[in-house]
Amino acid sequence: MAHKIKEKYIAYILENGTEPESIYKFAKSLKIKEEEFYENYNSFKQIQNDIWKDYFTETISLIQKEEVYAGYSVREKLLAFFYTLIETLKSSRSFVLKSYETLDQPLNLKSNPVLADAKQVFIEFAGDLMMEGRETREVESRPIPQIAQKYPDLMWTLCLSIIDFWIKDYSKLFEKTDTLIEKSVNTAMDWIGRNPLDSLLDLGKFLFQNRK
Repeated sequence: MAHKIKEKYIAYILENGTEPESIYKFAKSLKIKEEEFYENYNSFKQIQNDIWKDYFTETISLIQKEEVYAGYSVREKLLAFFYTLIETLKSSRSFVLKSYETLDQPLNLKSNPVLADAKQVFIEFAGDLMMEGRETREVESRPIPQIAQKYPDLMWTLCLSIIDFWIKDYSKLFEKTDTLIEKSVNTAMDWIGRNPLDSLLDLGKFLFQNRK
């Protein structure tokens, strides 16, 4: 029933450009009792929350089904995720645009409860990638552990920035968004990976430990 409610909710938004006037009327249009609606969702916002969560779970499922995915580096896995997420959103762009209108913007600077479950799914995914990256030395273990703990949140902010950009991208085939994804992921991975600052810190640590 939850799947049917989500489908009808999306259809209603696309056909009417706004949310149903009330849950009672929406349930009536589905030919179900209002109490049956509440057995699945407590509000229209919760339906949107579930829809956004679906976009992320579907994206992760799609990339992990690819045989080549397991052999990807962390950088490549992040690229695969963001490229596939945009393809997933693209298939529902009309609804995503209407949903975006109801959210506080820009997404990367605001807290939107409607995205809470999607964030949870993504943070778990990104956390696993960061752990994998530390094992493969793609992600540097910094002296201050609190910094590394924030990496998944950094990736979430990056994700929201990409969505913000894509919403306003009217380039052919969204090619500018593809470019942003490539540059953003490469920059993020360069920043959390070993970089010249780490070498400088190592040198300073060595000199300090061997001072006379």
